[in-house]
Amino acid sequence: MTKKVIACIDSSPYAEAVCDYATWAAKRLNVTMSVLHVLSKTQQQDSSDLSGSIGLGAQEALMEKLAQLDAERGKLALERGRIMLDAARARAAAAGFEQVEERLRHGDFVETAIELEEETRLLVMGKRGAGSADAHGRLGLQVEPLIRSVHKPVLLTQQKYKEPQQVMLAYDGSATALKGLEMLAGSPLVKGLPVHLVMAGADVDATRIQMEQAASILRKAGFSTTIAIVAGEPETVLHQYQQQHDIDLMVMGAYGHSRIRQFIVGSTTTAMLSHAKCSLLILR
Repeated sequence: MTKKVIACIDSSPYAEAVCDYATWAAKRLNVTMSVLHVLSKTQQQDSSDLSGSIGLGAQEALMEKLAQLDAERGKLALERGRIMLDAARARAAAAGFEQVEERLRHGDFVETAIELEEETRLLVMGKRGAGSADAHGRLGLQVEPLIRSVHKPVLLTQQKYKEPQQVMLAYDGSATALKGLEMLAGSPLVKGLPVHLVMAGADVDATRIQMEQAASILRKAGFSTTIAIVAGEPETVLHQYQQQHDIDLMVMGAYGHSRIRQFIVGSTTTAMLSHAKCSLLILR
């Protein structure tokens, strides 16, 4: 099965950036971009609160009108979804990319993403969705469940598109982090971009050797690589380094058994991901 870049859009202000990042990724990976919009299941009205002191006939008439309204809402949501998908296709075409397919699905977003895993090369979504676009400092409700559930790389975008010029890879020296580094080294997604290999910890000989070994893998793959070992907590270190060096894309792994695992899939996940000032590529 041909792998695709899945661009997940809704009516939030992040939709255009998601489309732009997905277009960038699909071009680099030379794969089709599949634009996905998921219509959530219709909330059922509870008729038990509608009778009050009115008669049964009046209640039935009201319920019939509500059913008609629900049907109309469903049609409007469907039409709006098609319009959004068409707009995303047009935006990609304007950027010179024509390999785009549209998908309009009904159901739960995370469940839909899981269903599409086999054909997913990369999943792109905004850090907040339509229901939380104005919730500054917080992630969208779907982000953490999706990262924990989908075993494919996820590109989490900021609201404004900025074509990546530099990449920062958060590295902790674990076997799984090494696997992620090798995955990045072998991928055309960031080929040719300078890579900053950053570790939070003490700058001792053993750590330096470990980082040099990791950097050699990237350099052999043709990457210009900078090493940085910075004392402090991973969340603080990575955010500060990203801002100081104007990093466009931070790459992290949702795996491992170190302190990085604790904040990527643990209790401080929200703080790490929501406070990032650049887009993040989460490797699985």
